[in-house]
Amino acid sequence: MSRRAVVAAVDLGAASGRVMVADVSPDGVSLAQAHRFDNGPVRLLDTLHWDALRLYTEVLAGLRAAMARHPDLASVGIDSWAVDYGLLDRDGALLGNPVHYRDARTDGVLDAVVAKLGAEWLYGTTGLQLLPFNTLFQLTSAVDTPAMAAAERMLLIPDLLSYWLTGVAGTEVTNASTTQLLDVRTREWSSDLIARAGLPARLFGELRRPGDSAGVVREMGLPVTAVGSHDTACAVVAVPAEGERFAYVSCGTWSLVGVELPEPVLSAASRAANFTNEAGVDGTVRYLRNVMGLWVLQESMRAWGLSDAADVTGLLTGAAREPALGALVDVDDPVFLPPGDMPARIAAACAASGQPVPRSPAGFTRCIVDSLALAHRRAVRQASQLSGRDVDAVHIVGGGARNTLLCQLTADACGLPVVAGPVEATALGNALVQARALGVVHGGLSDLRALLRRGQQLRSYRPASGAEAAWQAAETRVHPSR
Repeated sequence: MSRRAVVAAVDLGAASGRVMVADVSPDGVSLAQAHRFDNGPVRLLDTLHWDALRLYTEVLAGLRAAMARHPDLASVGIDSWAVDYGLLDRDGALLGNPVHYRDARTDGVLDAVVAKLGAEWLYGTTGLQLLPFNTLFQLTSAVDTPAMAAAERMLLIPDLLSYWLTGVAGTEVTNASTTQLLDVRTREWSSDLIARAGLPARLFGELRRPGDSAGVVREMGLPVTAVGSHDTACAVVAVPAEGERFAYVSCGTWSLVGVELPEPVLSAASRAANFTNEAGVDGTVRYLRNVMGLWVLQESMRAWGLSDAADVTGLLTGAAREPALGALVDVDDPVFLPPGDMPARIAAACAASGQPVPRSPAGFTRCIVDSLALAHRRAVRQASQLSGRDVDAVHIVGGGARNTLLCQLTADACGLPVVAGPVEATALGNALVQARALGVVHGGLSDLRALLRRGQQLRSYRPASGAEAAWQAAETRVHPSR
């Protein structure tokens, strides 16, 4: 049996996509970039879309580049963000560009569906937090459209790209678990929920599990392996934790904050706190809350005409000199979800709550980073309390692991040590699931994480002494009734 494998990890985010090449052996993982490209929404008339055909073209270009450099490429896995989908007709043709989850078409739909189905029943069935862009609400908003009438199959974004590459359709279960249409206990489509919601049962086809074969790329004969196709599922695989007493923050455009559990938490308190139970690799549950994340800073930078890494560094350097906890907002307020003038919305929120309005980009950045650290604190503490899982450390993985100010503030806010890294957690988790399916590495998640700890550069942050009182007061300011 081979002692190494070279695999390609396609990792698609809301702002960019990459094709990474990983060389995996029992001794460790090395990672290199084969291709990177921008990603973003396209507005056509009144609707915000994804440019799915461009994504496919870029993925194919990346795989060609990877194959040219590594003729021994053994497999490819695809992960992306959740909830968005394409509809296919009976001939397998795409019925329009997938709609972006930040589009306004679901405005008001959540309330109507919850009124129809009941919040308690819906949570007891799916274990999922109520978010206006969940696939259930997107499909409901489109139920009377011509596209829905012609549709024979729904495929989530990574499965759509896999289908175009291979001609084989299937839906991977970790991403399916984010749709609010999967039974949280059986990890199968909930036929009862689908029927009650008035959705066509024909849309929901065969489910795949991480490690399953997903066909072969027809152009190059490259096997496709199903991974945890929700990018957070891959990222959590690559959390370099020892033991079970950890929380994670998969930090990028969104911060996914939670703990890893063997079973879902479906209590009334969990539902009231709007925590979600998403499927993880190896039958685990990602018990977490979606926090608005670095999107708030990214969209502010767009308003200021800033975009590159040097701009981020300058903003964070300036923010570190600003007064701590001077102005705070609830980053999870739905007002911050759509694209647009983010600094104006932050200013309005500060003014409405009687706080000083930041006067410079550095001041706004400090407000954002302080507020995000405060949201991490609330989510970590609630995840621990609601699940009964003690937490000894917080692991920040993904692009946010580079943000030293955010990492230190998260340690201060949580009162726990923070371990930052790996930055490329999603691609690493993707590659490890493929390598295990190929028989190159073995064992469960603890074994895969031990392999990562041997080769990844990690940075630790200790909480500042005496910080708890200030953060507790900050939480009371932002959430006075909680």
